[in-house]
Amino acid sequence: MIRPVTAPEDAAPAPERIEVTRVIPAAPHEVFAVLRDPQGHVDIDASGMLMDAEGAPVSAVGDRFLVHMDREALGDLPMGKYDVEVVITAYEPDREIAWTIEGTIRPPLRHVYGYRMEPADGGTRVTSYCDWSDLREDYRPFLTFPIVPESALKGTLGILDRTVRRVARPRASR
Repeated sequence: MIRPVTAPEDAAPAPERIEVTRVIPAAPHEVFAVLRDPQGHVDIDASGMLMDAEGAPVSAVGDRFLVHMDREALGDLPMGKYDVEVVITAYEPDREIAWTIEGTIRPPLRHVYGYRMEPADGGTRVTSYCDWSDLREDYRPFLTFPIVPESALKGTLGILDRTVRRVARPRASR
């Protein structure tokens, strides 16, 4: 049974969005190529929850793909293995991609994950974010956000860096 999460009465309101940024030494289109590919999401996941993905690379708002998940990696809820659909909510090639999740919880929570990219000296400044400001009010007492901690977003950017380098510069050409 999930019980409501309570905060101390004098606690300040918690933020409803986290962002982390890293400069990746690659062009924005190289970064974006990994982020629009469903398997790219699995390849760069630092939370340990994404096991596999099915679907074609996305190309527009409303596109979807399936992700096989394992919540046991976080150790917070006994959800085990399950599937979610990633639904693209923002799509601007080489600039931004964002999505929400439709999964086992219905109606959906309405939290959003995304990446913004901008050219920077030496590559691309990539900002990874999680925004739960539109979270359904009836779910707030039962869930702790962010689901994926800031440390995992930072880790994902590090993995994105090495993944982009590997994809952009295959081993044979090194």
